[in-house]
Amino acid sequence: MSTLSQDQPLAGTQAAAAASVTPLDWPKVLVTQGPAQHAALGELHALMLRAARHQVWRMRGALAGATTSVVEELAQSAADEAMTVLLGKLDTFEGRSRFTTWAYKFAILQAATEVRRYVWAGREIALDDLDRWHDTGSSPEQHAEAIDLAGAVARAMRTALTPYQRRIAIALLVDEVPIDVLADRLGTTRGALYKALHEARGRLRTALETSGHLSSTARRRTP
Repeated sequence: MSTLSQDQPLAGTQAAAAASVTPLDWPKVLVTQGPAQHAALGELHALMLRAARHQVWRMRGALAGATTSVVEELAQSAADEAMTVLLGKLDTFEGRSRFTTWAYKFAILQAATEVRRYVWAGREIALDDLDRWHDTGSSPEQHAEAIDLAGAVARAMRTALTPYQRRIAIALLVDEVPIDVLADRLGTTRGALYKALHEARGRLRTALETSGHLSSTARRRTP
């Protein structure tokens, strides 16, 4: 998509061709060879790039020390990848909103992903199977319930979860690793990680109910 990375208004008949595309016509125009397709691709990529730049700017607090060129590279990469993803999902567009609004979301999500990947690029993700719930309380009298619950959670983590589920739960829930970053590191998908985390949470709830640290009422009230 690098040939479409210019963020300039389209001129003449190309601009008119893109502007005249109705929401339901966009998918058809984008896959039909000709001047209208070229104009629509250029207009769409320009929109993606504006959206990506906007999102990267919003997340600038996480990019301390990043140069202007790095920020622009993140936006360009996000726009290119968002275009690729969108073009592969054209058949899912139902016309319930403006096509450009639908497309804008792809760029926003991808830009956020690119920023998170950049932030975590040089950081190690601990996936060892270590006990992360040691008692550090200095006053058992004041913290007896918290200490008891922490011990119950630690036991449940050790006994109710598989090593893989335990590593995923620690990375996502304790270390707060972004799920797309973890998926990249493990060579898996977000869906697979969500499934593993859902199963881990279910096992932990069951274990804590069995030990009396969580009532079944809490389970019923959980959406």
